[in-house]
Amino acid sequence: MDCWVNTNLGAPEGDANYLFPGLAERWARGTTLSQLCDEMDAAGIEKAVLVSGYGTGDTLSWVKDAVNRFPERFAASHIIDPRQGMDAVRLVDSLVRNDGYRLIRMMALMTQKPYDDAIYFPIYSKCAELGVPVSVNVGFPGPRVPSKCQDPFALDEVCHFFPELKIIMAHGGEPWTDLCVKLMLKWPNLFYMTSAFAPKHIPAAIIRYLNTRGADRIMWASDYPVLTFERCMKEIAGLEIRDEETLAKFVAENARKLFFSA
Repeated sequence: MDCWVNTNLGAPEGDANYLFPGLAERWARGTTLSQLCDEMDAAGIEKAVLVSGYGTGDTLSWVKDAVNRFPERFAASHIIDPRQGMDAVRLVDSLVRNDGYRLIRMMALMTQKPYDDAIYFPIYSKCAELGVPVSVNVGFPGPRVPSKCQDPFALDEVCHFFPELKIIMAHGGEPWTDLCVKLMLKWPNLFYMTSAFAPKHIPAAIIRYLNTRGADRIMWASDYPVLTFERCMKEIAGLEIRDEETLAKFVAENARKLFFSA
């Protein structure tokens, strides 16, 4: 099976270990590039999206090195802090133009600002100009911080203002998953990624949308090491997905088009 994952490296700020058995040990262990490739091979995973700018250590150099060594296997993404203003805009421009980054991420749990706040708009504008997607966390965050800033309804304004910008809702969207579906029905460049949700816990509204009108809009991600590849593969096999074509889009093809197409 060809699958894509959203891979975080380096222990994060904030504690979500209470949600995922064994996560603290996986963070403490760390992950070498050879370990990551071996675990992907064992699970039948061909490609991964790596994340820099999250947690401790020099994740930026780690991710750049991985992509440079295995460009056919890895794409790069980076978590941007929009509160840094023009420094953040210049960083996005450099990462995309000079280092081939394919995704820019932002997290309201970090900024404590909703996604229609003015601080994000320079980043949205730059990403629209560069033709690179933006991923934002939606729903209650795992770390114990206030949650209302991650209400996906704020993306209604963003999608209207930047119709050409591809936006990916990540990390589940609960308890607003029905709203996530409504927004995707309305805005053609809005997508949903299941990162940090064990496949067996993917909300029913998302599976229904995947099996009907949303086959091109929903993609699986593990948020490794939050979830192990082995667990994800076992649980994906138990999902009620209508046919092999829809399954292929969910685990591979939708991500291929967004992150690995020229």
